[in-house]
Amino acid sequence: MLKVLVTFAVKDEFVELQWTDAELYYVRTGIGKVKAAFRLADAINQVHPDLVVNMGTAGTITHRVGDVFVCRRFIDRDVQKIKDLGLDFEISTSTLLDAKGFCTEWGNDGVCNTGDSFLTELTDIEGDVVDMEAFAQAFVCQEKQIPFVSVKYVTDVIGQNSVTHWAEKLADARKGLFDFFYVLNERSR
Repeated sequence: MLKVLVTFAVKDEFVELQWTDAELYYVRTGIGKVKAAFRLADAINQVHPDLVVNMGTAGTITHRVGDVFVCRRFIDRDVQKIKDLGLDFEISTSTLLDAKGFCTEWGNDGVCNTGDSFLTELTDIEGDVVDMEAFAQAFVCQEKQIPFVSVKYVTDVIGQNSVTHWAEKLADARKGLFDFFYVLNERSR
């Protein structure tokens, strides 16, 4: 049976998934890259999953509230600012996912831009969605050779009262994420 470790940052993002032929484990990582990396690494050492799925909320600049993106490419916007030092600031998890045949039909690909700040003003960033944890989790999984994917529900448009909109849209996000995974589960039957 497939062992899937599901991560989420805050309890208000939690959705209990229905996944045929999978043993599901959940870990709340907390907000931010350091907490996310630490708590995920700890959970991986305990669970030894075949796949890690991150689900949660995100902001956007170019898309709409309610959009759902499946992210397999991640950018660390904090490290990107000092890319001239030769530091890696991008990760793609597609190769390992494809090799294992995981999440290949999930659709609506997006790029997740991660940083340790909640963006509230328009800025020059690359990606479809922004969050505060996914890059760190992708990094941990890459180092441990565990397939990783992140499913993000857009709760707010950056520059339009993002913090308030995020809090107001958490219930919508839970429903949107539940529906996304429900449809996937029904298709796999």
